[in-house]
Amino acid sequence: MTARKPSRKGSRKTAEAAAPEAVSVETAPAPLPVETVQAAATTTEPAPAPAKRARAKRADGVPPLPRQAGDASARPSPALDGADRGRLLAGDHHAPHSVLGAHLIPGGVLVRALRPFARSVTVLAEGVRAELHDDGDGFFSGVLPVKEVPAYRLQVAYDDNTIEVDDPYRFLPALGELDLHLIGEGRHEELWRALGSEPMVHQGVAGTRFTVWAPNARGVRVAGDFNYWDGTGFPMRSLGSTGVWELFLPGVGEGALYKYDICRPDGSHTVRADPMARHTEVPPATASVVTAPHHEWRDADWMAHRGDRPVHEAPFSVYEVHLASWRPGLTYRQLADQLPSYVKDLGFTHVELMPVSEHPFGGSWGYQVTGFYAPTSRMGSPDDFRFLVDALHRAGIGVIMDWVPAHFPRDDWALAEFDGRPLYEHSDPQRAAHPDWGTLEFDYGRTEVRNFLVANATYWCEEFHIDGLRVDAVASMLYLDYSREDGQWSPNEQGGRENWDAVGFLQEMNATVYRRNPGVVTIAEESTAWDGVTRPTDGGGLGFGLKWNMGWMHDSLLYVAKEPVHRKYHHNEMTFSMVYAYSENYVLPISHDEVVHGKRALVAKMPGDWWQQRANHRAYLGFMWAHPGKQLLFMGQEFAQGAEWSEGHGPDWWLLDPSYEASGDHRGVRDLVGDLNAVYGAVPALWQRDTVPEGFSWVDGGAAEDNVFAFLRYDADGSPL
Repeated sequence: MTARKPSRKGSRKTAEAAAPEAVSVETAPAPLPVETVQAAATTTEPAPAPAKRARAKRADGVPPLPRQAGDASARPSPALDGADRGRLLAGDHHAPHSVLGAHLIPGGVLVRALRPFARSVTVLAEGVRAELHDDGDGFFSGVLPVKEVPAYRLQVAYDDNTIEVDDPYRFLPALGELDLHLIGEGRHEELWRALGSEPMVHQGVAGTRFTVWAPNARGVRVAGDFNYWDGTGFPMRSLGSTGVWELFLPGVGEGALYKYDICRPDGSHTVRADPMARHTEVPPATASVVTAPHHEWRDADWMAHRGDRPVHEAPFSVYEVHLASWRPGLTYRQLADQLPSYVKDLGFTHVELMPVSEHPFGGSWGYQVTGFYAPTSRMGSPDDFRFLVDALHRAGIGVIMDWVPAHFPRDDWALAEFDGRPLYEHSDPQRAAHPDWGTLEFDYGRTEVRNFLVANATYWCEEFHIDGLRVDAVASMLYLDYSREDGQWSPNEQGGRENWDAVGFLQEMNATVYRRNPGVVTIAEESTAWDGVTRPTDGGGLGFGLKWNMGWMHDSLLYVAKEPVHRKYHHNEMTFSMVYAYSENYVLPISHDEVVHGKRALVAKMPGDWWQQRANHRAYLGFMWAHPGKQLLFMGQEFAQGAEWSEGHGPDWWLLDPSYEASGDHRGVRDLVGDLNAVYGAVPALWQRDTVPEGFSWVDGGAAEDNVFAFLRYDADGSPL
């Protein structure tokens, strides 16, 4: 969403004028009930266009009351310092609460408000109703004849209406000292509870706390549909030396759209979505949305028992899904009606969801994330996504989510140079730019950035009950020279190519996730021979639970694509995986990456005619399920779809329609996958000892002339299969 500043000509009002709950000013004001304020704040319709000049009215349509007995004008206040005035108008004031709001001074209480477009501002307090003086440029001030700061509200009159509101600048900070300390240390494991937008009741008033980390900013203002996207009257305060800016806005609640108007170090402005937003507009719109969770979880039994057995010693068969194209057009809640039963019927133990974090470009499949804390709004709200996860759990299906901490896109409304300088990305341009995707890499050496990512991992596990994180593009994080030529990278302090900052981040992330969430598994997509990817962090490893076996995938697919007569020359491509099978805890992946961009669908990789292709397909699936390691199969491959996958249309479900003459062929392959999963789950030899040599032995691994591979699998008791 593009921030739009209303014209200063014509009607002068703020979006607060749209609130239908304006309170009568006949008596001393009392705080609005929480329900009333929240109801007013949930309106997210675009604010009406400014009308022509008209007699001022209250928001309920009633003309303002005539001045009551006892009404008075406040005494003139000391003049506002010119520097403060200029900085507030320019949006680069770091302490607006020191100037705006109510302050005890000799002779009374000074009240100052910044209300652009207002015609008058009146202070309403117990026994006091005093109109402030118009100081120009939207400033109003006056001295109340009282001895202490009262609980007060503001009656703000515009050209065509009058509203009554709480003054944001009469509130103490809504973020605690402990939160600030942990943020400064980079150790806030529940960062989402401290930063972002948080509906709350603060000092007895309902509203929303806005907090954002922008240490290089000269000033930050909140702009949203509640102020016509003009943040002039809503500057935030800087909290100490943490780089955190905060403002509590009374009356703003769930559903409100907002962004941050940031004054860069050079004085220019940029309008940004909230990095910590938990909800967003539906792309291509880009505003953040105030939200709070309301879903009532019904998966207590699942959550209580998911940590009963280590995942590498349990059945683990994964169905990979791109939610937006599995059944195109379905919402999260509609998917909850179909996906769990389909996966359960096939016998998979888990689903792996391609990235669901918010992303602006659908063609990225979710791998270019701008909203790390928000499920994509394309299919519904955050609670709708919780509903889907809940439904999968109640069907006995675990949920793994692709997580992308390796890079982020350069969109100028998101993270890139967020506050005018490199912040989330590395300050060294060579290390910041990702050579493959034109994106930016995170600065893993900066404690606040690591905190942002580590907390994000725990956020998905705790707030959405995610059972596992498959971490994308780990290799690109581990090596400083990844996809870079000589001269495009600089070695580390030891002269090597290892990115020790990224290593430290991955270790911290894994250790934190496993400590806080027993039973959760982290999975690395790591394509090199980095030692110790699944070794525990206390042993010097990265600490992942599982690793994709990219070598097995590459070699085995190369083998089955050969004509049978040529396979004897490539026999070792099917046996070599057993040389290193126990060096890590492996997943055998036939993922989305292998069935797109000209690589062809799995069945289409096979040689021969349709009959031979299906036979090869079935044999390959049998080999995959029998081989040591867990299994992952991308959607559509379970019924031998012949076409490549596209995010635009998804699987060819029509192949299973009985009216299609070859549907029996496809339903037969789907039935085979179900049978393989049933046998796999029932026979411990196929999963109990995946990670130790005692679980496997060759019967004949050298029958190259016959294209035969014979081996035994053993369970924990040594019984063979």
